[in-house]
Amino acid sequence: MHVLAAFNNTLVSFTDNKGNVLTNCSAGACGFRGSKKGTAYAAQIATEKAGQLAKQNFGLSKVEVYVKGIGLGRDAAIRTLQNLNIGVDSVKDVTGVPHGGVRPRKARRV
Repeated sequence: MHVLAAFNNTLVSFTDNKGNVLTNCSAGACGFRGSKKGTAYAAQIATEKAGQLAKQNFGLSKVEVYVKGIGLGRDAAIRTLQNLNIGVDSVKDVTGVPHGGVRPRKARRV
């Protein structure tokens, strides 16, 4: 399971071991609009929707969770898996870390 938790939206994807997407859902696809898409409740609803589809169609019982981003939906998406009776093998944070930063401005000439 891959969770991309941004400030404005939360995307949840269930994949197989090769990385092929089985089911996916987002807070926006669940009917949330505007600033409500970035909330923890919206992430919970999106995870429930995608998790139920994955469980019914593919018999999903255990997942490894990869979390990316710093939004409010990080923890809510993982907690929702317990309500769906899907076991969590591991949780990994794959958020990008800046190294080196951006190029500085040119020197001011007077």
